Amino acid sequence: MSSLNLPPGVMPPPPNVVVFGPNANCTLDICPVEISVYGYRPSLAASITFIALYAIAIVIHAYLGIRWKQWWFMSCMLVGAVNAIIGYAGRIMMYYNPFSFAAFMIQIICVTTGPVYYCAAIYITLALAINHFSPALSRFQPKLFYYIFIPCDLFSLVLQAAGGALSTSSAGSSQVGVNLALAGLAFQVFTIVLFCAFFADYLIRYFRSSAWQRLNNKNNHSDTYTSADPDPDPTGTGNNMNDTDPAMRLTTTTRPSKATRLKLFFGFMALAILLTLARCAYRLAELHEGYTGELIRDEPLFIGLEGVMVLAAVYCLMIGHPGLVFKDSPGKGRASGGSQIGLQEYTK
Repeated sequence: MSSLNLPPGVMPPPPNVVVFGPNANCTLDICPVEISVYGYRPSLAASITFIALYAIAIVIHAYLGIRWKQWWFMSCMLVGAVNAIIGYAGRIMMYYNPFSFAAFMIQIICVTTGPVYYCAAIYITLALAINHFSPALSRFQPKLFYYIFIPCDLFSLVLQAAGGALSTSSAGSSQVGVNLALAGLAFQVFTIVLFCAFFADYLIRYFRSSAWQRLNNKNNHSDTYTSADPDPDPTGTGNNMNDTDPAMRLTTTTRPSKATRLKLFFGFMALAILLTLARCAYRLAELHEGYTGELIRDEPLFIGLEGVMVLAAVYCLMIGHPGLVFKDSPGKGRASGGSQIGLQEYTK
């Protein structure tokens, strides 16, 4: 790398010094940071902030997942967040040594692949939501989400991981590794765009349906519930248990209506997938230039279009958590977040 496209005014490294790769021996004492792969020292403050916010997200998603028994959704969110923390830890390592190839590969693989897990959570959750609310409005069986989008998600993950592994074994010089990772990102973008089309189609059909109109008209007020029973109307019959049990009325609390919760769920899930799509498009353009391009050396762009976009999506999926809406039917609602019962029920 020392012989390629040195920035104006930057001196080349000393002889016999390796700038990039497993055998890199450049340090800030003998090499200018401008000749490192990023051309800068990753912001320590930004990396620490992202790690702290992802740690908070882990705690909140774990709490919500356990409280509402959304096991599949929780697992995907936690794995993705842990991936992100490891990735930003790699960027902290690069702050102290921008020439560390191990740190570079840790962050490039973990930060890049993290959103794959969030997409898996969204794909499964939407399939369950369609089956939960109005499967007749979907143009195809909800179980096809399992057979189409999850394999596509896994295929994208394998390509990106394989590309990273090849880049590692070839000291970053393998164009095959870059191309594999690029193919994985491109396939992920294609999958998300296809998913957005199906998602938008279902939302339009659902919010125009009589089922939504009935729910919206019925639930134009706030429900009440007790801490002992999070859903006072678990059967969906309109009979609030708190209205007939004086003891229950003593501990009632107000929460948004089912219609409001459904809007939050679908709205923030849609926002999360759009944020993820924008991020993937940015990473696709970045990787298309390779490890020596201009985009990879633009840290503000990375922070805005990678760091902020993905973190915002993770927090959107807290506000639009599936537990908001999957509690409204006994058995099916509580299993539908990805428990073994829910998965078996909707894939058989």
